[in-house]
Amino acid sequence: MRFAALAVLLVACRAPQPAAPGARPQLQSNILRADYAGSDSCRDCHAPIWNAWANSPMHKMTRLPQAAQIRAPFATRPTFKFKNDELSLDEVGGERFMHVRSSKYGEHTYKVTRVIGGRYREDYAGVEVARPGGAVIGDPTAELILPGTFVFASQSFRLKGYSVMVTEREGLRAGGVWNKTCLFCHNTNPYFDSLFGAIAPGSPAYQGEVVDPLLPAEKRIAVQITDPNGLQAALDAEMKHIGAPPVKNVVEAIKATRSYFKGEHLAEVGIGCESCHGGSAEHVHDLAVRPSFEPRAAFLRVAAGRPVERAEWINRTCARCHQVLFSRYPFTWEGGRRQRDPGGSTINSGEARDFLLGGGCGQKMACTVCHDPHGEDSREKLAALATPAGNPVCTKCHDKYAQPEALRAHAHHDPAGAGASCVGCHMPRKNMGLGYSLSRYHRIGSPTDRARVEGDRPLECAICHTDWNVDKIVADMERLWGKSYDREKLRRLYGFELAVPALRTTVVRGLAHEQGTALTILGEKRDAASLPQVTHELLNPYPLVRYFARAAVENITGQKCDVDLDADDDSIRMQADAWLARVSAQGCAPTYAPH
Repeated sequence: MRFAALAVLLVACRAPQPAAPGARPQLQSNILRADYAGSDSCRDCHAPIWNAWANSPMHKMTRLPQAAQIRAPFATRPTFKFKNDELSLDEVGGERFMHVRSSKYGEHTYKVTRVIGGRYREDYAGVEVARPGGAVIGDPTAELILPGTFVFASQSFRLKGYSVMVTEREGLRAGGVWNKTCLFCHNTNPYFDSLFGAIAPGSPAYQGEVVDPLLPAEKRIAVQITDPNGLQAALDAEMKHIGAPPVKNVVEAIKATRSYFKGEHLAEVGIGCESCHGGSAEHVHDLAVRPSFEPRAAFLRVAAGRPVERAEWINRTCARCHQVLFSRYPFTWEGGRRQRDPGGSTINSGEARDFLLGGGCGQKMACTVCHDPHGEDSREKLAALATPAGNPVCTKCHDKYAQPEALRAHAHHDPAGAGASCVGCHMPRKNMGLGYSLSRYHRIGSPTDRARVEGDRPLECAICHTDWNVDKIVADMERLWGKSYDREKLRRLYGFELAVPALRTTVVRGLAHEQGTALTILGEKRDAASLPQVTHELLNPYPLVRYFARAAVENITGQKCDVDLDADDDSIRMQADAWLARVSAQGCAPTYAPH
């Protein structure tokens, strides 16, 4: 579907040319199935990198259950209850199963055939069976997305759909077909199959479509076909491999890929070396031929109409997957609408697109400056980057702020304090992450940007200055940075009275993604006065926000909140009132008011 589309790597490059005498030979093709050599081909020459990558969560993004380390406790046969439905786990003969009993959708048993993810949570795909060890019901290649997600932070299950900003669901049932929804972003496929949407703009949506239409026009890059006959030959070969009938054009190839591309057609299960580095068979055959982040083939070239530096090539590689706007949630940051003028993403997995949306940083600095592409990021390293100690990453280019007094004049904060962190201010913690905590917004900008101040809640300065009201924050920005903001627009966001704390008002008046940010920060600051409003969001229309609200009330009170968010709304309401009354009586919260 369109909302689950992969971002496509579109980088500026010239058509491959023969190497000059004595020059290093140039890579000719890296997108076709024959161009892929497999990750094992990289092991001998790149052993330290290969070993780190082999144990990384990214490499394990999709795993076959027979050999996978699975963290969900299938062996203990737990049961997850969702409203009136139940999902129970089972392990028989080394195979894992999920039993679903739904009052609306009936009873079904699924054999787990894929494990997806592994840093913050596990999702699963599987086929329906008559019983554990029994025959498959229906098409054995139609692996379905199963309804349970195991979240590591809480060591508990959650409805699979509630990982993104969807509204409430009625019951438990298997979702879409795995090879039509999750295949390309979580595995290694010939990149040619992901380029179809770039070759034919405006073509039918599929999981490999181009996301460049969600970028401003000046940042888009187009694919140009230089040899139509060569393109057709490549289409013929790929369709034959996946067992699809012959196609006459790319539009037909998109439809055929959606129907016929299955797990066995992947270049590699999980994220392999060539997911990022491109097909590298030429390099394996001749080490003098270097892999390239640029897509290359004899029948196409990719033109930007502007210079594109290597850093952006790398960022667009990351943007093959980290450039998505999940679900049909209509809102984006900068006061945007997803279908009209999309701003930045509000939850995880849009980081690379957000980075490209920002200023020049996305064109000059690679994602790999901060993130380890071959292993698991050190949380300590990432935390340090968000302090003044991490500023040298930015002052390599913005050298005028390298000296303390220049930084003080720019930030209007102590140059050695948290308020002078480049990352802290220009990449604020306001996106909803996978583990019920906030991640950083990767669209580089300023808390004083008019689009953010007048279009988003909360004001980004309130993330640190949690008790400041809207009037004070805006007046300070105007005084210190010489800005001017429209008070009428601010009143439409926060209400007529601006002398109220920005975070608390955001919980009451904000959009769901804005509430997620405010709830988390109020919880971290243990803002007891906001507890009744925070508790109210245990019934937020977007279930994902409910989990952030529960984490917030636990942080504020220091007590575990035993409200069952998987119950029906009436039960949640009664449990929330009872819990808040109890902690109020214990002196852990202000006097409660029922929902």
